[in-house]
Amino acid sequence: MQKFTTFLMFTGQAEEAMRFYISLFKRSEITNISRYGANETGAEGTVQLATFTLNGQEFMCIDSNVQHAFTFTPAISIYVRCESEEEINRVFAELSQGGQILMELGSYPFSARFGWVADKFGVTWQLNLESQ
Repeated sequence: MQKFTTFLMFTGQAEEAMRFYISLFKRSEITNISRYGANETGAEGTVQLATFTLNGQEFMCIDSNVQHAFTFTPAISIYVRCESEEEINRVFAELSQGGQILMELGSYPFSARFGWVADKFGVTWQLNLESQ
């Protein structure tokens, strides 16, 4: 069991986000979903608590029934070490659809190929092509 797990709070899009994320990375799956039932504190059918893995790394998420004055921020992002040019190009293209590009996919002094994007849910991702 890993000691630290990234926990993402959505407001009604948790399942959609999980399904999107697991479609992008190999060895990824939703491992558990608990949903709000009728007459519970959250909207019926939304995610009360879920766990999913991305390439074996565990994440947790919820659909908050409380509207907060905050959401995701680029100050914390998910850093992905991509194994190939094909992977970084594909994942960057998918994550940027409906999102916001923070740093174009390109060559930088610190990396031969890097990009930073906020996806359509507001989660930010730094993608780096590992040295071959």
